[in-house]
Amino acid sequence: MKNDLKISRSRPLSGTVHLAGAKNSALRLLAASLLTSGRVKLTKFPGGLLDAQIHIGMLEALGKMTQAESDQIEISEPAALGTVLNWDGRSIRNTLLILGALTARQGVGRVPLPGGCKLGERKYDLHVMLLERLGARVWDEGNFLCAEAPPGGLIGADIYLPLRSTGATENAILCGTLSKGVTRIWNPHIRPEILDLISLLRKMGAQIKVFGQEHIEITGVEGLDGAEHEVIADNMEAVTWLVGAAMTGGDVEIVGFPYDDLEVVLAHLKAAGARLYRNDDALVVRGGTCYPIEISTGPHPGINSDVQPILAAWAARARGESRIIDLRFPGRYGYADQMSKMGLTHEVRGDMLVLHGAGGQLSGASVRALDLRAGAALALCGLIAEGETTISDAWQIGRGYVDFVEKLSALGANAKWLN
Repeated sequence: MKNDLKISRSRPLSGTVHLAGAKNSALRLLAASLLTSGRVKLTKFPGGLLDAQIHIGMLEALGKMTQAESDQIEISEPAALGTVLNWDGRSIRNTLLILGALTARQGVGRVPLPGGCKLGERKYDLHVMLLERLGARVWDEGNFLCAEAPPGGLIGADIYLPLRSTGATENAILCGTLSKGVTRIWNPHIRPEILDLISLLRKMGAQIKVFGQEHIEITGVEGLDGAEHEVIADNMEAVTWLVGAAMTGGDVEIVGFPYDDLEVVLAHLKAAGARLYRNDDALVVRGGTCYPIEISTGPHPGINSDVQPILAAWAARARGESRIIDLRFPGRYGYADQMSKMGLTHEVRGDMLVLHGAGGQLSGASVRALDLRAGAALALCGLIAEGETTISDAWQIGRGYVDFVEKLSALGANAKWLN
């Protein structure tokens, strides 16, 4: 496994970069394939992602057959689908969606307890709650989470989410498609990847209506068919290249840029000095100056929690005090301790991270990627730091970025894997 990444101070990034399909959408679409025995084909699929490869392995462990070629994948079901996911490898949080899909279609499911990034207290009580609201019995058994639907299958119900949880919204949608009657999800989190999931499910025959951020209504059907679908562009990758270009004073064209999904982020970065130009389906970043930022994460269309480590790298390039508040995952500021090894001064005041930027006066250091986005943020800091930066556990970056180092190098950065 590629584990350590070395980055040296680089000249301004320059060139063209093409966005891959969105990790946060692709994994959900893979889970949706469990709802049908029909063939599901996904194009613009980010098959190089470590998390995608793990999810494909999980599908195959349940009896699915996959055929991947270039940036597309076909998923078929040559034999009866299993109900128990025996998996000894690294787990991902998407096992919760696998459990929901299995319970909805097979009436029973058993999956390893969820894994993924440790972002504070990420429990799965909302997933248990929604399955129980639909009539299922849910319990822990060793290192497994198990669910069983009533004899006639899951039963449609009103599900009230106490907070706008992306995962719980997705699981409720998956479960509702094959439940008896009508399921309504109140206070859902309507994000681009959720709309992408709904788009695929509709192609498969699901009956789903979205009433803004108020609620989603799903009329259950007897079964779903196969379908073909293109994965949306990865908005997190888009923001990463945007910030990298601005931090280095570069000139980068980002092809396939998802403007509609990133309006709030773009507004903040334009106000903070980014020079951005729209060109058909591409965004051109032409240098600019990184000024301090003040942001608070929140439900879409606000700034996603995933973005804040990347914006912290922006703050490291700025001169002056920047403030970031992440009320959803306040424990996610650990990456700032790693940035401090490179010379960035910071402090945490309650739920607020305060960063004292010195105009990018950073020094290369040995740091560690605590999670996926933290790793990418450290890489961006490495682009402007004096000397060499070595990022351990950099395999995390490969969980969410396809060909990250290769794309960096193509833009002129000094970056390479050490093993």
